[in-house]
Amino acid sequence: MTNSRPTALITGASRGIGRAIAIELSTTHDLIVGASSDDSLVDLIAEIPGSRSFVADLTSPKDIARAVSELRLERLDVLVHSAGVVGGEHVAETPWSEYDRVFSINVYAVAELTRLLLPALREAGGQVIAINSGSGFRSGPGSAVYSGSKFALRALTDALREEERGKVRVSSIHPGRVDTDMQVELQEAAGNTNYDGSIYLRPESVAAAVRLAVDATDEATIEELSIRPVKQ
Repeated sequence: MTNSRPTALITGASRGIGRAIAIELSTTHDLIVGASSDDSLVDLIAEIPGSRSFVADLTSPKDIARAVSELRLERLDVLVHSAGVVGGEHVAETPWSEYDRVFSINVYAVAELTRLLLPALREAGGQVIAINSGSGFRSGPGSAVYSGSKFALRALTDALREEERGKVRVSSIHPGRVDTDMQVELQEAAGNTNYDGSIYLRPESVAAAVRLAVDATDEATIEELSIRPVKQ
């Protein structure tokens, strides 16, 4: 890492939205890119010289603590929570274990990683950016687990924003459907056999929304931003 550029840590950076955010911020920031394995980061680190990895099992508080300790960060300018999973069916068909799996990644890991990195974020006067979802505002049949986790994530970031106001800026980004591998899986599961990624947001469009939050002037905070496809 250099001393002349700010530092950003991005979880879920190996693909999709997280990867697009990493590439976008690499022009102005030194990067720490997060994923669950080193192998999944090989191509991205090769594409962004000077970046380094943050490999952790986000379902394990002990492993998150180990990975944070190994970073030895005194300052952190930007923390982007992009790692996330989908899951769940109708309430009548969804076991406890599925709620636990989804909330562990989408909520608990965000809270724990943020908690551990807050001293470095405060030192830098930095910011936390959570990639939420349109599902953080609305739910429907079959969405109790995923939407529930995103509602909880919105509650977490709303609380954090007020607790850290004047010390750390907190932004919540709510994309609609995005053309990613995850979206392909979701549409296949829903029986959509004619997938057309062009009607959804590009990952780069979400990255541009993150850029807007990152580049906000010192007296300003992009607190909450929704970005949706033109075609619904």
